[in-house]
Amino acid sequence: MTEPPLPGVLADVAPFLDHWGYAAVAALVFVEDFGVPVPGETILIVAAAYAGAGRLNIVLVAVVAFLAAVLGDNVGYAIGRFGGHRVVERYGRYVLLTPARVAKAEAFFARHGGKIVTVARFIEGLRQANGIIAGLAGMPWRRFLLFNALGAALWVGVWVTFGALAGAHLETLYPALHRYELYVLVGLAVLVVLLVARRVHRRRKDTADRRSGREE
Repeated sequence: MTEPPLPGVLADVAPFLDHWGYAAVAALVFVEDFGVPVPGETILIVAAAYAGAGRLNIVLVAVVAFLAAVLGDNVGYAIGRFGGHRVVERYGRYVLLTPARVAKAEAFFARHGGKIVTVARFIEGLRQANGIIAGLAGMPWRRFLLFNALGAALWVGVWVTFGALAGAHLETLYPALHRYELYVLVGLAVLVVLLVARRVHRRRKDTADRRSGREE
């Protein structure tokens, strides 16, 4: 008996997930967590929805994502701890880690320590730079590992649960989403504009900070 076709975006990614499956989740979550700008969180949610629709094992999706997230952040930690500011200053611009932003993040880590490592996974930008900044700030590795694992467990648990529930109720959710598709697209367009404006503002501010630093 053939399985019914999946609706919407799941139908588009079905060949990709059928072929790569857990490997795609592992690879994208892993590299995202030490700064590479790839859609790790997105593939986790989509894979969980795919599992909710009965096409993958939800437990394996969760375990693979958790291990990849912890390992990826530990690679980031090693980069920050052993590569230091020299490596970040040379390559950080490729992942939007400017010296001014790194300095602010280090000060933030010094004040909040383990708490920020735990919640960083839910914050875009911090999720990718979390391990690197912790390493730069000199946080003890065992302390980092503990809070990092806790954050990974919470992050994976939330998105896997959300994705699995959505995947299990596709027949109900998809018609509703399709009905309000225009509103969703408008909302996404507004969000993109706001994110672009924020990024432009940050770049201008970073440029101004560098200029003022040279003048001093």
